[in-house]
Amino acid sequence: MSHKKLSAALALAPFMLATMSSFTAPVQKPESPKATDDLPSGPMQAKATTSCLECHEARIILQQRLSKAAWAREVDKMVKWGAVVDTDDHDGLIDYLTTNFSPDKPSYEPPRSSFEKSVATQKSK
Repeated sequence: MSHKKLSAALALAPFMLATMSSFTAPVQKPESPKATDDLPSGPMQAKATTSCLECHEARIILQQRLSKAAWAREVDKMVKWGAVVDTDDHDGLIDYLTTNFSPDKPSYEPPRSSFEKSVATQKSK
């Protein structure tokens, strides 16, 4: 690129940035629902909330579809990694997870933010 063209491009840069910013919508992070709203009600909902959501979001659990044996392995692995699950709650937590997130349950449908909806609508046009 010649010096003249480069100078012209640099002269236009502030105008281009100002113009582009007027066409882009600010990205807003959707509000996270309360942890207990994410997990289904049940006798171990509070335990799952305190033990599991201490380290990760509920959607990590919501999207899983595991057998009882697989949930037992998952809970045991998380306990080894530092999750606090009382011995008295261990089996009940596995039952809660199996009841709500087993392979026979429908697939998880994540909520869509209005930003995602508008992008999807624009792409389909």
